[in-house]
Amino acid sequence: MRREEAKTLIDDMVRNEGAGRDRLLPLLHAVQDEAGYIDDALVPAIAAALNLSRADVHGVLTFYHDYRRKPAGRHIVKLCRAESCQARGGAAMEAAAAARLGVAMGETRGDGQVTLEPVYCLGLCAIGPNALVDGRPVARIDAAALDRIAIEVAA
Repeated sequence: MRREEAKTLIDDMVRNEGAGRDRLLPLLHAVQDEAGYIDDALVPAIAAALNLSRADVHGVLTFYHDYRRKPAGRHIVKLCRAESCQARGGAAMEAAAAARLGVAMGETRGDGQVTLEPVYCLGLCAIGPNALVDGRPVARIDAAALDRIAIEVAA
């Protein structure tokens, strides 16, 4: 999404839904849904449109884990870092996933094929460690599951 398109989206949302602090989250979601991420260069335009400070917008962007500030890979693998999954071997699976997928946690592989991200509880605590692969839950992650995920994101 070009900057002009993003500005048009922001202006249209404000015109149709109003401006104010309560419109920030829906506006950020709309921009991310359209562009795939929220470019830092858009923060001043979003702040101005909603009559907020840049710090307010930046604070929300950096607080919530679901907002991206750079493009994600074609496939997104999220590994649970909550206590229950960690107690069931999540840290070892995280290291194995990074090695198997060829990307560090919180990064996108150089070819743009896969992004590996943390997530903090998927609500599947009794059957962890767990992951989300392109929005689909995968429970009981082990070496075999990592192999299946690697094949899936390679396609």
